[in-house]
Parts: sequence; C-alpha cells; structure tokens
Amino acid sequence: MDKQSAQNVAGVLAEALPYLQRLNNKTIVIKYGGNAMVDEKLKASFAQDIVLLKQVGVNPVVVHGGGPQIGELLKKMGKESTFIDGMRVTDSETMDVVEMVLGGLVNKSIVSLINHNGGHAVGLTGKDGGLIRARKMNITRKTPELEAPEIIDLGHVGEVTAIDPAIVHMLDKGEFIPVIAPIGVGDDAATYNINADIVAGKLASVLGAEKLLLLTNTPGVLDKAGKTLTGLSLDAIQKLIANGSIAGGMLPKVNCATDAVRTGVKTAHIIDGRIAHSVLLELLTDEGVGTLIKS
Repeated sequence: MDKQSAQNVAGVLAEALPYLQRLNNKTIVIKYGGNAMVDEKLKASFAQDIVLLKQVGVNPVVVHGGGPQIGELLKKMGKESTFIDGMRVTDSETMDVVEMVLGGLVNKSIVSLINHNGGHAVGLTGKDGGLIRARKMNITRKTPELEAPEIIDLGHVGEVTAIDPAIVHMLDKGEFIPVIAPIGVGDDAATYNINADIVAGKLASVLGAEKLLLLTNTPGVLDKAGKTLTGLSLDAIQKLIANGSIAGGMLPKVNCATDAVRTGVKTAHIIDGRIAHSVLLELLTDEGVGTLIKS
C-alpha cells in the first residue's frame, strides 16, 4: 500500500469513528435478502460487515428471507408456487419445504459464512426458545358481486402475535450473532411462514433496536425523477405515498420501516444490497447507500 492509499484508509476510519461511538453496545436488526443473498461476492462482504460490527461492540441481529430458494426447490419437486398479494400460498407440503429451506439450508449457510469470516453466529427459527408466536393470516377481498367480503385462505402463512427476545438477549451477552429464519409457531402448535421484513421490524421494536436495516434490490426510496431520498420523516413518507412516489413493492417495505420507527426504533434504513459492504457504508459513512427514515 502506498502512502496515499494508507492516508485514504485512515480517512475512512476517522469518518467512521463518531458512528462507531454512537453505535457502541447498541442493537441493529438487519433483514438480509435479495441479490446480497445469492451473489457470492455480496454474500462474503455481508458476512464481513456483520463480523466487523460485532468486533467493534455493536450487536447485529440478522433476519433472513429465502423466497427464491424455496421456489427453486418446489419447482424441482414439480410443485407450482402460487402467490396472492405477494404472499406464497403455503399448504402443509409447501410449509415442510419452507421450514427445510429457511430453517435448514439457508439459515445454516448464513451461519457458516459468518463463522468462516471470524464471527460466532447461531442459527434460529422463531420456534426456538418461543421466539416468535404467530397466528394464521387470512386476507379479505371486497367484490361487487358479493355482499360479504371474500376470505382467502393462504394456508400456513402467519402474522406475528408476540416476540419473546430472551434467547436473543442471551446470545448477545454471550458474544454470539443471532441469525433468525422467519418461522413462527401458533397456540395450536402449527408452524407458520412469516414475511421476513415484518419479522425484522417487529423484532427491532421489541429489542429497542437503535436501527433497522432492510436490504433490497433498489437504491432506496426514490422520488418521481428517480433520485434517492434520505433523511425522511414519517410525515414526509406519508406525502410521498399520497403523491404516488412510493408505490408497488416498495410500499410494504416502507410501511414496515415506519411501523418500526413509530414503535421506538431510532431510525430505519432501506438500503441497496447490490452494493458490496452496503451495511458498513450505510452505518459508518456520511454518504450512505440508501434511505434513512426517522420520526
């Protein structure tokens, strides 16, 4: 490394210092998904980011998805995936596949990657330690032809009813990194597949997290000209929704982020997971790589 390169590195570390000081001993919940979860270089950079955060005194908690991996295995089995309002219809056979992929293959591969990079990760599902309690989710549709709303059965798709963070606190105190698959259990002992963004948001609120990070395949929240917006208040978010700037697939992510901020999370971030080391860039630099949402 030449002198100029060394000075550049020193400058980056100096820029990161005040952020590291503010985040010391704070909890950050990170929803991991999208391209960052399938591209080999991005997977490695994500694991390195998580290990570095833990090394410098931050408590990262990872919640992951795995929709593409579930779809791929179902396809190999000759089973078609059906989606309603973006949610996978999950019968008993599909739920078995979801649990195997999320709680097994995907979860353990993330744990292995973090540990390979020097961390101490532990894989969990929401069924472990009573972490995530859930109930069956049904959606309703009103149609002109029917007087009463139509109730649509999504099978083993669930919504969070309660979170007991005791096992997460125990792992944090033991210097471990929790890696959580979004599977919950109902009062009837049934297993439920839950949207990972929702689990991450609810968990961040219960843990009193400093930050919630949602990794996406977009630069963040964009205005109508395609410019990435950041430093958005809850009021500003509502105006962007009202004028149509926030719509489609971004809307549920924004709603998840704003719900977390309303319930005590200091800031929520929707960041571009297609950029290497996006977690560190968003947390430890002035520029960032996404959209920050605050109260």
